[in-house]
Parts: sequence; structure tokens; C-alpha cells
Amino acid sequence: MTSTPPLIPDQRHQEILRLLRSAGVLSIRHIVEVLGVSHMTVRRDIATLEESGQVVSVQGGVRLSEWTGTEPPRERGSRAVLELPRKRAIAALAAELVKDDMIVFLDAGTTCEAVVPLLATRRGLTVVTNDFFVVTTLFDYPGIEVIHTGGAVDSSSGSSSGPLAAATVASISLDVFFMSTGTWDLTHGVTTPVTEKLLLKRAAMDAASSCVLLADSTKFGTFERFKVTPLDAIDVVITDDALSPDVRAAVTDLGVDLRLAKV
Repeated sequence: MTSTPPLIPDQRHQEILRLLRSAGVLSIRHIVEVLGVSHMTVRRDIATLEESGQVVSVQGGVRLSEWTGTEPPRERGSRAVLELPRKRAIAALAAELVKDDMIVFLDAGTTCEAVVPLLATRRGLTVVTNDFFVVTTLFDYPGIEVIHTGGAVDSSSGSSSGPLAAATVASISLDVFFMSTGTWDLTHGVTTPVTEKLLLKRAAMDAASSCVLLADSTKFGTFERFKVTPLDAIDVVITDDALSPDVRAAVTDLGVDLRLAKV
């Protein structure tokens, strides 16, 4: 009895598109089971198809770019495709700060998730996270120890937060906290719409030797109700080079190490 040879990338891409034309949207887990490949392989295939504009990542899965279902909160339609190079460029600069034997916290969000594949060569690394997508991606990296915070689950973002998650983080000595945000500006600093996220982010800041904000320029100039931290309490801000010169100067004047990713 002969086994079926594995599909090459182009064959997998065509099969994913065929399945999507029938279903409209598919979970990553379902694609993994159908194709018989790893979670990370499917994510790479989806990223390739996303760059070509044929599909769009959604919470826990993927849909055809022309499909008109409800857009999920985590990634929204064509904007997610447009921001993908920006997120990857920021992630690349962030990964340069991670050394062997570190304990790092990756906050929930697609930019922090983009850091994960860049950590594959690190030795003795421990990743703490509240992001379920980060955890499942790390299944493909057995050399990295993973700690999930637990806590109250937010299905819209695929993450957890709240006092239980904050208590877990408070019990760990972190080398670096990679913080994500959807809103940041000079006046309000980093903000969040819910107190549960506020508790977790502040706990991670207290537990970490350094705090690095990963925030693309499209999020600058916006704010939410609850203030996490002023910008001058952050050690490093990594954003993209579309940030205006005036804002760059103002952030630097706060004493923050500002690093710009080219996109």
C-alpha cells in the first residue's frame, strides 16, 4: 500500500481556495485536518494567499476576499491585507530585542502574533501570552516554553484578560513586555476600551524589566476611555516610518527610544 505524496505549496493553495469557494469561510483547524499538515504550514499558506488578495484572515480562520459575511473584530477585511507588511516590519524590529533565555510577554494582537515565527532560532526562550492564536502558533515551536495567562476569555479577540490573567503575569519575572494597542497618542498615551485589558497590561508592565510598544502609525492619534500608561513610561516604541516627522520628534523628546520599521 502506497501513501499519498504530500501536496506542494501551490497545490495546497488551490485546495484551500476550492474549499473556500464551497464554504465561504473555514477554520484553520479544519484546513489542518483536511490537508494533513501543521498549523504553521496552513498559516503560511494563508499569508501567501492573503498577500495576493485572494483571501482575508478572520478570527481563527480564513475567508475568500470577496465573501460578504460579517467582518470579525480582530481583523477587518481589506484593511488587514493592507496592514500586513506594516505589521511584519514592526515584528521584525521587535524580534531583534529578543535574546536567548529570555522570558517575554506577547500581548494579544496580530502584530505581536507576527513576532512568533521570528523567534524560532532562540534558545531557552519562554513566551508568556494571553493570546490563544499566539499559543496555537507556538505549537509548531517545541523548543519554546509557553505559558498562557488564563483569565476571562474574549472570543472577539481570541484572547483573555482580567484579574485572573493579571495575577498570573504578576507572579512571573518578565524580561520584556511587548505591548499591543489599537489606540495611542501623545496626550493620552496608550489607552484601552475595557478595564480587564487595563489590569493585564499594567500587571505586565510591572512584571517586566522593559516595556516595548508595538503600534503602527495608523493607530496613532486615537484614544479610548481607560488610560494604560503615558508614552514616557514606555522604554521603546516600535512603529512604522509613516509616522509624521513632528510626531517622531515629540515622542523622542519624551525620552522614549523610537524605532521605525520601513514599509
